[in-house]
Amino acid sequence: MSIDRRGFLKIAGISTILGVGGISAASGLKNWAEASQVMPNPEALKAKRWGMVVDMAKFQTDEDYQRCIDACDEVHNVPHINNKKEEVKWIWKEKFENAFPGNEDPYLAEEIKELPFLVLCNHCENPPCVRVCPTKATFKRESDGIVMMDMHRCIGCRFCMAACPYGARSFNFRDPRPSINAEKENPEFPTRTKGVVEKCTLCYERLAKGLQPACVEASKGALIFGDLEDSNSEIRKVLGSRYSFRRKPELGTQPSVYYIF
Repeated sequence: MSIDRRGFLKIAGISTILGVGGISAASGLKNWAEASQVMPNPEALKAKRWGMVVDMAKFQTDEDYQRCIDACDEVHNVPHINNKKEEVKWIWKEKFENAFPGNEDPYLAEEIKELPFLVLCNHCENPPCVRVCPTKATFKRESDGIVMMDMHRCIGCRFCMAACPYGARSFNFRDPRPSINAEKENPEFPTRTKGVVEKCTLCYERLAKGLQPACVEASKGALIFGDLEDSNSEIRKVLGSRYSFRRKPELGTQPSVYYIF
């Protein structure tokens, strides 16, 4: 992701106004560039726009959900905080009424009403979180559409949390590091600090190594991942043959996560 001189001065100026020193701003820009353009790898998985399909018919037990959640948590050092007001979530379960508000129907099958839906950041084509971030800590990669989160640039204003209609972002109200399982901590992925926002980044660091997202790998076929712009990809073939739906499509955000039964 490129940035011209005017863009640099604009970001540096905002950072200064918000109390971030010049050295920190410059360092943040470096981190931002590194996060958006990882080292090239000939085996890296590439796409014009990454997307995911959640096949709810294949989530039959709590274990089916937990495999995906645990895989994500372990790879990204997501802290386990019991306090609901302070918990950090990258991928989690929600009831139908919470995942798809406004779609409640008195005649909807009870099994659907009570069914937990696996939810995560939707990596929208038109992400409102990107528009409101004053330091560009939240940005969308031009190469593949992943909505990124640069924790080094985050100043904790939580504008992105207010703008996200899916509740897909978590704020670190406390130092999360003591709440990470030391035995399963992944030394290859950075841990966070108090005062920053974090969320799912579609395992961009794994894609750079030619690996599928951790949740997809652990799902045993329940999660389908691929290039939405490639008509020959598995995800497009699934979407072309099955009825699918997305969360809050009426908002115009164009989510990249689809659900099928």
